[in-house]
Amino acid sequence: MNNELTHFNEQERAKMVDVTDKKVNYRMATAQATVKMTKETLQRIKAGQVKKGDVLAVAQVAGIMAAKKTSELIPMCHLLLLSGVDILFTDNEVDTLTIQATVKVNGQTGVEMEALTACQITALTVYDMCKAMDKGMVITDCHLVEKIGGKSGHYTKQ
Repeated sequence: MNNELTHFNEQERAKMVDVTDKKVNYRMATAQATVKMTKETLQRIKAGQVKKGDVLAVAQVAGIMAAKKTSELIPMCHLLLLSGVDILFTDNEVDTLTIQATVKVNGQTGVEMEALTACQITALTVYDMCKAMDKGMVITDCHLVEKIGGKSGHYTKQ
């Protein structure tokens, strides 16, 4: 692993990493997060019985929008022309909703931050839409699951 710090300039101040000379290649990242809630909240989400509307549809759109706006939220992220963003939901049929975001690009830098941001905003949207009935929801375990492309190659969380 290269220990050279690329996010600092000659004055040791933060800078955006220069990717000008990097080759454009396929990059993909998948991240995951969970939202723990009451059994009733999960049942109402799945049954479409939340007063604010279709929680999963709204959260999915919010996650996609967040991935596209990551460079506006995280100062050193590059603006990327994403080629794909997908948000999937699974649950344990008891009290946990799992969110998985996959982001793809043909670019000079990776999309890990976009996938992680998509997960977080998707989870926050679920919280926002359900907080009136379950203020105790907990967003947890947001992490990178897999990434493909770039100098560091293929990564899969063990």
